[in-house]
Amino acid sequence: MDLGLKGRRVVVAGGSRGIGRSIALGFAAEGADVSICARSESGLRQTEAELTALGVKTHAAPCDLGDGDAVRGYVEAAAAALGGIDILINNASGFGRTDDEAGWAASINVDLMGSVRASHAAIPHIEKAGGGAILHISSISGLAANARTPPYGAVKAALIQYTMTQAAALAAKNIRVNCVAPGSIEFPGGVWDQAKQGNPKLYNAILGGIPFGRMGRPEEVANLVLFLCSQAGSWITGQTVAVDGGQML
Repeated sequence: MDLGLKGRRVVVAGGSRGIGRSIALGFAAEGADVSICARSESGLRQTEAELTALGVKTHAAPCDLGDGDAVRGYVEAAAAALGGIDILINNASGFGRTDDEAGWAASINVDLMGSVRASHAAIPHIEKAGGGAILHISSISGLAANARTPPYGAVKAALIQYTMTQAAALAAKNIRVNCVAPGSIEFPGGVWDQAKQGNPKLYNAILGGIPFGRMGRPEEVANLVLFLCSQAGSWITGQTVAVDGGQML
């Protein structure tokens, strides 16, 4: 299926590794121009080189998505580099795990407010382009009780609600808004890769709850993201779709 993404201008907030990297590479493979950001430059330049090798216009810049001014500056720079914005992907997470001030602040500042601020900055550009799409990466932790990581689950749930509100508010501007809720996704250096090495009891307990007997892969999330942001998903908005191999079952 031709998703019709060639020439589209895509901003991936949190795009240097894992799910964000796979999303960025997926769009580039379809011929879209892509901007990515990340807090540090460690993996940013490597992913930028991978995107450039696919023959599309590429932009990459470090950005602390918990800093409002930095988010706004990054989105404007991305729009200038790409010649506009058609699609915004909010993927970054502060991974607030502990039920204390620090844990809540980490999730609220990055997962929620980073998405709000990036949306506010990108919407005028998407509207100027005649419409497009915004997609938030939430988690199945936002769809059920989560005693292990209270702030992470609660803020991911807020992002799901924000998706519905945005979708209703932006439909008149021809902007669709959807959300993807991944289950446990494993990739080098990621949370579950670290748990596999440092907390095998937790890793194996989570693995045992997935009917297919394996963790998910970043590209399996990216495939859905590309579909939802393409014309193939043109009548889908305000939805949250879990990508979890039946983990919630």
